[in-house]
Amino acid sequence: MKNFFSNIRGDAFGGITAGIVALPLALAFGVSSGLGPSAGLYGAIFISFFAALFGGTPTQISGPTAPMTAVSLLIIAGILGANEGNIEKALPAILTVFLLAGLIQIILGFAGVGKYIRYIPYPVVSGFMTAIGVMILITQILPSLGYYPKEDTSYVNAFKPQAEEVILEKILQEEAGEGLLVLEDFKETIERSGNITEEEIQIEAQTLAKSATSGVVGTLKTLPRALKNISYMELILTIMTIIIIYGFKRITTAVPSTLVALLVVSGVAYFAGLDYRPIEQIPSGFPKINLGIFSNFSFGSVSPYIFTAISLAFLGAIDSLLTSVVADNMTKTKHNPNKELVGQGIGNSIGALFGGIPGAGATIRTVVNIKSGGKTKLSGMIAGVLLLIILLALGPVASQIPAAVLAGILITVGIGVMDYKGLKAIPSMPKDINLKIFKFSSEVLVMLIVLILSVVWDLVSAVGIGLVLSALIFMKKMGDFTADDSRVLKLKEANQKDKLWKDELMFPENLAEEVFIKHLDGPLFFGYTSEFQLLAKQIPNTASHVVLRMDKVPYIDQTGLYALEEVLLDLERREVHVLIIAPQKQPLMMMKRIDIIPDLVSEDRIFDNFDACINYMKDNVPDKY
Repeated sequence: MKNFFSNIRGDAFGGITAGIVALPLALAFGVSSGLGPSAGLYGAIFISFFAALFGGTPTQISGPTAPMTAVSLLIIAGILGANEGNIEKALPAILTVFLLAGLIQIILGFAGVGKYIRYIPYPVVSGFMTAIGVMILITQILPSLGYYPKEDTSYVNAFKPQAEEVILEKILQEEAGEGLLVLEDFKETIERSGNITEEEIQIEAQTLAKSATSGVVGTLKTLPRALKNISYMELILTIMTIIIIYGFKRITTAVPSTLVALLVVSGVAYFAGLDYRPIEQIPSGFPKINLGIFSNFSFGSVSPYIFTAISLAFLGAIDSLLTSVVADNMTKTKHNPNKELVGQGIGNSIGALFGGIPGAGATIRTVVNIKSGGKTKLSGMIAGVLLLIILLALGPVASQIPAAVLAGILITVGIGVMDYKGLKAIPSMPKDINLKIFKFSSEVLVMLIVLILSVVWDLVSAVGIGLVLSALIFMKKMGDFTADDSRVLKLKEANQKDKLWKDELMFPENLAEEVFIKHLDGPLFFGYTSEFQLLAKQIPNTASHVVLRMDKVPYIDQTGLYALEEVLLDLERREVHVLIIAPQKQPLMMMKRIDIIPDLVSEDRIFDNFDACINYMKDNVPDKY
């Protein structure tokens, strides 16, 4: 407790500054998610407080972030579509998925997964982050132009025939479930169809219109129509916001330029009486627990999103732990990754209960906190409390913020979140894939695949494909590397002397035709087995013994083990005996487990060093050639 309050002045200033920076971003991410500004604010309050309290990075400031919001948007849109666009019906299922993601993070933390997150390949992270930036930029075009498809009457009316079909299909599905749908009698169907109101058709048409214009592809398809219906007032407010955000940074960075833009542009728009579109109303008072998560729980409504919840949990883990590394570098400390995951999970779980969108460790807010004097977890808790005070005292005022201002803020976020370091490195990356026609870099290929698939298809699937490709490419490279360094050497050839290991130089030359050496340099795994299986074919008929140098084999997997067994069987059939030098603990255990030792290689043919092997061969290998 003494350490907790040891830097109270610095933590207070750091927390307040970080909270001020978080305010406009929380509102913007809430709007972007589709749940409204209050959801972003609730997420920022609870995640910041509880992730700091229980987390493993003292200076971390957590809350909604661009990557987490982008994936949350997909979940929200999917569940909304399955609930006729009715947010009240969809909200319990949405928050249940968010709660599940938080609980998964807690499990990951207790399971000790945190220390493995750092092994995510950089090209995957780079492609994903750049895709997030591109997606934010494109999806904010319509709000910045002041075009909202649901309010375009002629556009919505075009969806009415499809809306009627959707409603009728739902009626038929309900009757089928109730056992009322029979071919001989459609009276019930006709009666229910007659009760469909124009308002229901209008609501369904609006839902379809919104769905058709969502995401990158939907935005681009709608762009020509949006350009014909520009609200120049909204566009001017967006441009003013962007100019102030970038311009004010040139004057000073002591005051967050995002907050300055929010206050200045919103103030001018409100007090000048401009005809602008405000954000959704932010409820006043302390946030309430959404009991519908429990009372309206339906596994069927959540089950399609379990994999997405797992992906959201892992994304939050990666996002947070990358920020933790940044904090470590700035403070010269070391975070606890597993404890950090538990803290993030608790924060996201509690945030979901109160209707907040999920979040993670936020790099910019964490850096601001550290630079402002924050050193302990008290700073993150103070940031959360400050946002709660702003909600309670200024909720109605915040509801007057122009939607165009938040669109401008998100555009700058999209520009900032892209990985320019990775993009700039593209020309200089080694071109390790040769297709004869042209050469290119495998890492750049992975980055571009993740980037393109994330933007035009699906974020979660794109990351999964990127990870699989990275793993395959890595295994191919390791297999090639191991094959290059694992040669069968004929001792008699003088030009091979430079390739011999140091302890092999004194090998008796009279046995050069009878004994061959196979160097294994690196793990014997499934990426290398095809090369290793060529060993038997490389051994000439004069050989009576083969020495396997396993000094540098730290690991052998099941595929490698059976490949080794197959090679040894082949050599034994040819009466070529195998001698093994210095097998490490794991490979030795694996060979004993399936009886390679002693059935194919007896204990007396396993040596601790090459000198012992030489002594054995002098006594047991006849000089035939």
